[in-house]
Amino acid sequence: MSSYSIKDLEQLSGIKAHTLRIWEQRYNLLTPKRTETNIRYYDDGDLKLILNVALLNDNGFKISKIVSMSPDEVRQEVMKLTDRSLTHDDQIHALTICMIEMDEDRFDKVLTTNIIKLGFEQTMLNIIYPFLSKIGVLWQTGAINPAQEHFISNLVRQKLIVAIDGQVPSLGGKKFLLFLPEGELHEISLLFASYIIKSKGHKVIYLGQSTPKHDLDAVYDLLEPEYILTVITTSPSIEFAQDYVNNLARKFSKSTIFVSGYSVTGQDMVFDKNVHQFNYIREIKDALDEIEQEMIEK
Repeated sequence: MSSYSIKDLEQLSGIKAHTLRIWEQRYNLLTPKRTETNIRYYDDGDLKLILNVALLNDNGFKISKIVSMSPDEVRQEVMKLTDRSLTHDDQIHALTICMIEMDEDRFDKVLTTNIIKLGFEQTMLNIIYPFLSKIGVLWQTGAINPAQEHFISNLVRQKLIVAIDGQVPSLGGKKFLLFLPEGELHEISLLFASYIIKSKGHKVIYLGQSTPKHDLDAVYDLLEPEYILTVITTSPSIEFAQDYVNNLARKFSKSTIFVSGYSVTGQDMVFDKNVHQFNYIREIKDALDEIEQEMIEK
């Protein structure tokens, strides 16, 4: 079971810590636990309650009404709301609750419903990415346990693989080599980039997680892709990312290299002219539009 500070609850629910404390005092909404050193904390049940309260409150339920409802009544109202609501925040709340409960069936239903209504790409951009960003901070600080993070990542990964398999490259498409550096395991953004690239008719050579340098070199020499894309989140770390990308630029000087990820974005790095940095993985779409325009002009 995870433990959360009141700031964690604020970040995940969107309800200010000050408001949560007022609701604690006025309605006995929460009963914080205390560590042996008398530090207040909250558990999974508290987080689930606050997420449900936030969802109902955002949809017009007064807090005085919510606290008078039974847990089952709250759950039923939340399920009805998330089944019919297209609000992105509501769907993110629903996914967060599924994560806490590790409810695979409900998680799959929420995702599938959004994909049907919004399309796969918009579901990823407007719901999955904000959701992963929200829980990612808490996972890094230890507020969310690794089992919950792996549970969610694997379910999203399954959806991405199915979506990728449904894309067919065209005969005139370019070759893109996608990989993660050795030690890098955060694959969601790379998979999503693969989906977008294939949806535009290009060929993807996908090497995936923690690619050894000699394997990368061998595949490059064999297939000579026009473009290379990698995402650097934790490996190599920020202090080594500049040198790593510089080495890629020199080694694969005949290709255009796209880089993104926490270790390179917002770090004020200067790269060789064959390297293009994405602050957000969605920017790959703009690059693909430029490539398509160049292909038309030729």
